[in-house]
Amino acid sequence: MADQRRFVYTPVLHKETGGYLLSDDPALVQEGVVYQYLACESYWAKEIPLDTVRKLITGSLCVGVYHEGKQVAFARAVTDGASFAYLADVFVLEAHRKKGLSKRMVEALQAHPDLQGLRRWLLVTYDAHGLYQQYGFQP
Repeated sequence: MADQRRFVYTPVLHKETGGYLLSDDPALVQEGVVYQYLACESYWAKEIPLDTVRKLITGSLCVGVYHEGKQVAFARAVTDGASFAYLADVFVLEAHRKKGLSKRMVEALQAHPDLQGLRRWLLVTYDAHGLYQQYGFQP
């Protein structure tokens, strides 16, 4: 399948820690893992169509965390690249929670070179206010 990204991002993040690899390389994103979580396990995107998941991956700057070659976490920023970013679809598979992976992904996106100088970040959450307040988000 040809890469049909709206924005062309050159992977810049590729950090390994504790047996986990955090990367913004779009070629590593495992759409099946993202689709399964969003459509079947998330409260915010239940029954989302696979085609929509494909579009949200290609239209966003994504980071993933990988363990032994399998994707175990995901987050994305929807951005105009100039003044605004929306943090979305942050998840960590249950077996890999409580290891700081969601924090690492949020930190990686906020530090990403393509997202510097933005005037505003936005997110919507029902249950993770404490996590995001650490990074400057307010209710």
